[in-house]
Amino acid sequence: MPTLDHIASYRIQPDPGSPKLSRPIVGVDQDGQPISSQVIEERPLTIYLNAQEIVTAMTIGDYPEYLAVGFLKNQGMLKPGERITEVEFDEELDVVVVRTDTASNYEEKLAKKTRTSGCAVGTVFGDMMEGVDAVDLPSTTVQTSWLYTLSHLINRTPSLYLETGAIHGTVLCEADKPLVYMEDVGRHNAVDKISGWMHLENETPDQKILYTTGRLTSEMVIKTALMGIPVLVSRSGFTAWGVDIAQQVGLTLIGRMRGRKFTCLSGADRLIFDIDPDTVPDEPKKNRRKSAVDE
Repeated sequence: MPTLDHIASYRIQPDPGSPKLSRPIVGVDQDGQPISSQVIEERPLTIYLNAQEIVTAMTIGDYPEYLAVGFLKNQGMLKPGERITEVEFDEELDVVVVRTDTASNYEEKLAKKTRTSGCAVGTVFGDMMEGVDAVDLPSTTVQTSWLYTLSHLINRTPSLYLETGAIHGTVLCEADKPLVYMEDVGRHNAVDKISGWMHLENETPDQKILYTTGRLTSEMVIKTALMGIPVLVSRSGFTAWGVDIAQQVGLTLIGRMRGRKFTCLSGADRLIFDIDPDTVPDEPKKNRRKSAVDE
């Protein structure tokens, strides 16, 4: 189970006490008694690529530079070898401008949008499958003891998810150690922040595991595959198209990871069953928060 080494492995972790990310709102409970609830802040962030406005996303407002770069990368708007010369965030205007060393024109691509099942109206474009056929994921192995350790630690890490429930968390992990824990109102935003961090910090996807609190949808699988990460794990369930794409690209897809149980619907050949689930401590109910965003 987790040790101090695992806790120290975080390079970025949530800041649930930040007044910029949530605030208390007073209401009444089922008995008509006053009650104060911590509520997530939500604000628009407009992303530009060079001089072209690309999208306005609803986000909690942290790590806007990582979100912008990750979004553009996952949408195929930052090409391999294309160099980012500057990432500028204007806090007053809630605008991020990503500048590159090559000109860009995505008017046609922007004209054909597909709204996905992701909460906060995740947006991908009409050619969302572009690049998936070329994905070649690493042939790594995953010890099931790592999955239990990650689940145990991540579910106990102080976070906005545990405080409010109305948010998604995504964690980049290596073996049984979590590295970067991002949160946002949409699972797609949290993944894009991870992607942006990896790109700007030159972090390789080899031997990595992506853990999320959200559903394993087609969008989540595509983003993970395009990031080059071979394993995607969630507390939540699957969509059929998400499973189909995972099987197509050879991604290990594990869902319903709760307590001692999990279900793997793709890439089970990577799993090494090195621990008896009956020896794993059960997950206390207080760490099983299941909000409306989970399913």
